[in-house]
Amino acid sequence: MTSSPTATPQNPSAHPNPGFAGNNSTADLRAAIDRSFALTVERLKELVAIPGIAWPSFDRGPLEHSAEAVAELLRGAGLDNVQILACDKPDGTPGGPAVVARRPAADGKPTILLYAHHDVQPTGDPALWETEPFTAVEKDGRLYGRGAADDKAGIMAHVAAYAAVSEVLGSALGLGVTFFFEGEEEAGSPTFRSFLEENRKLLRADVIVVADSSNWKVGIPALTTSLRGLVDGTIEVQVLKHAVHSGMYGGPVLDAPTLLSRLIATLHDDEGNVAIEGLLARDTAAVDLPEEDYRADASVLDGVRLAGSGSIASRLWTKPALSIIGFDAPSVDAASNTLLPRARAKFSLRLAPGQIPEEAMEAVRRHVESNAPFGARVTFTPGESGNPFLTDTSSPAASLAMWALGEAWGVPAVETGIGGSIPFIADLTELYPDVQILVTGVEDPDSRAHSANESLHLGDFRKAILAEALLLARINEQGL
Repeated sequence: MTSSPTATPQNPSAHPNPGFAGNNSTADLRAAIDRSFALTVERLKELVAIPGIAWPSFDRGPLEHSAEAVAELLRGAGLDNVQILACDKPDGTPGGPAVVARRPAADGKPTILLYAHHDVQPTGDPALWETEPFTAVEKDGRLYGRGAADDKAGIMAHVAAYAAVSEVLGSALGLGVTFFFEGEEEAGSPTFRSFLEENRKLLRADVIVVADSSNWKVGIPALTTSLRGLVDGTIEVQVLKHAVHSGMYGGPVLDAPTLLSRLIATLHDDEGNVAIEGLLARDTAAVDLPEEDYRADASVLDGVRLAGSGSIASRLWTKPALSIIGFDAPSVDAASNTLLPRARAKFSLRLAPGQIPEEAMEAVRRHVESNAPFGARVTFTPGESGNPFLTDTSSPAASLAMWALGEAWGVPAVETGIGGSIPFIADLTELYPDVQILVTGVEDPDSRAHSANESLHLGDFRKAILAEALLLARINEQGL
């Protein structure tokens, strides 16, 4: 997601006008957030300083420290019922520590669950960072550091919004609020489903706000209304029982890397569209991206033609996208003059909303097995899968969220899709089929989540806090 919309964004005036607050209460919430904003940023800097990485190859100590720091933040916000919980993985090792805190709802009031995650990605090559990754640095209105945007800012947005609403509404706040801050999202949420099943009653809510997405651009807020699903796996091609001399035997038989490359080439048509039969694809995005902005944000080299057909936004959000993300073959420096007997590649396929992952996986299998080049032996091994997500934009919660975003930013909010996947949302919808899920976020196209020099726009961060505070106050006053 990036760049300015070229279609008309949603108009917040089309959504219900929240009578609760009027201008006075909105001003009171804004003032409360402004008074504590410097402290909010300092608390965020303290969280950034903790390198909590949930990958098995990293020390678990900082991850547990991160959970303790988040739990202390919630206690400081007035929550008494704060727990650090975890489930074991199938191999018996502990999953990432999640922080859960609850404020029970008053009679007749709904409950809202506020989700974010406190674990972060590894830093990658330190030489690519312009600042120390785990030392948050303010520069030109942005806060730089690993996790500054993804997703410790999501945690602080939830905590700061709740604190502002508590201060302004006082005893009039009857809304139930549950905080759920996961500790293993960047590692693929391996115990998320088990955690939900074990704590199903504890986490039950009427609305779930997942603060782990992005706004349209700096200055224009967005509600993420669709996410692509995901399947991945490996494709292996074998042509010989063992390697042979390329001079003695080359010519009548092609080596495995060449044949695998020919097979990979069948996965897209000449325009670059995914060419696997049975996959859903729609050109239905409500807004679009200028090509020059997409090229700049995706760092596309001059002269490289964009792949696929239809609008760029649809190619990102509502059509499948297939990439080869790994390839097993000898390195150039270690290559010898032999015909290689086998080669293997890993694919990652993003799915359009509405696509059933199991059907997509089977479609890939059929395609690669029916397109084996020169009769080579093809072995398909399925990997992970995750469901796509589509918001019911007519729901009361979505309407209120669009209003709150527009009110906080002072411009209409945009309904957008995301090309990426958040597979655990499918678990939420399955276990809580009646819940209204809102996907929001504090990032923007310049945040560089997962990359070097990750950063957060502090001006939009303040507005994101206000938008959530308005949403909480409105649901408290009106219900759903």
